Formats: sequence, structure tokens, C-alpha cells
Amino acid sequence: MSDLVVQKIVRPERVVSGPWLEVIASNLDYHRATFLWKCEGLSDAQLRLRAVGSSALTLLGLMRHLQGVERAWFQRTLAGTTPDFFPYRTYATADGGEWYDESDATPARDVYADYLKACEESRQVFARVTVDLARIVPNREFGDTDVRFVLEHVIEEYARHVGHADLLREAIDGTTGE
Repeated sequence: MSDLVVQKIVRPERVVSGPWLEVIASNLDYHRATFLWKCEGLSDAQLRLRAVGSSALTLLGLMRHLQGVERAWFQRTLAGTTPDFFPYRTYATADGGEWYDESDATPARDVYADYLKACEESRQVFARVTVDLARIVPNREFGDTDVRFVLEHVIEEYARHVGHADLLREAIDGTTGE
């Protein structure tokens, strides 16, 4: 068995015009695949490398975080359900939040499987939670927002973290790409 965690990733074509929800859904899948593309062909050890300056951030840490993004925003905020978060080790940050502890020993294959499961859960609730885009949802971080804002924010999360993944991947093995 290969020690590579994320095998070959093929990014889907994006819908660039047409119904807004189709554009948003396809762009979410494109960004999900782009993040995984940055992790493609790496081992558990490489996904755990702290590769940029003094930052503790790793590709595996980003993967843990993005499963949380998927579940928090789609399930908790938009669907109003209680997500089943994987019990990753976390720590309290200086501002009172929490972040994933990079010393968590969960195997990278398990983190990857959990991330894929979280993305599929989001796809499953997408149609149900986007019936009324103007629906106002309580939002702990931003105050009450509508569904469109939440969807845009999830894309914003991916855009930010794919940028981080670019830097981490290049520092790990020199691989670059959009």
C-alpha cells in the first residue's frame, strides 16, 4: 500500500455563468478539489510538516480546519443541526477561540476520510438550505446574515486557505501551481 495519503486529484470544471446556485456549488467543489490538489502525493509525515517561517500551520491542520468549516457553516449555521465533529485535539487561542493542535496523532488518512465525509455532508444539505437565499440565519461571528453571505464566506475560507496551502506545499517539496 502506498504511503501517499491523497492520491490523484482531478479538479472539476467550474460553472462560470448561469443560475447563481450552480455557479456557487461548482466553485465550492472546485476550491475543495484545489485544496486537495495541494495535498496530492504527500505522505502523512509531509502533511504534518511545519514549513513556513515560525507558523505551526500544516496542510493536515488546514484539512482538519476545513472539515470544521464545512460542518459549522452548512450544518450548524444553515441547516440548524448539531454537526458530528470528529474529536480532534484542540487548544485555546489567545483570543479565546480554539484551533487544532498539530500534535494530534490522528492518522492523516483518517483526517482525509473525515474531510471528504464533511464535504459530502455539505453537498447533501446544500439544496435544502439554499431554497430561500434571503433567509436570515443567526451568525455568532458576523451577526445575523442571509444564506448568500454564508455561502460566500465558505468560498472566502477556501480562498484564504488554498493560498496558505500554496505556500506550505512549495516549502515542502517545491511544487507550485495556480
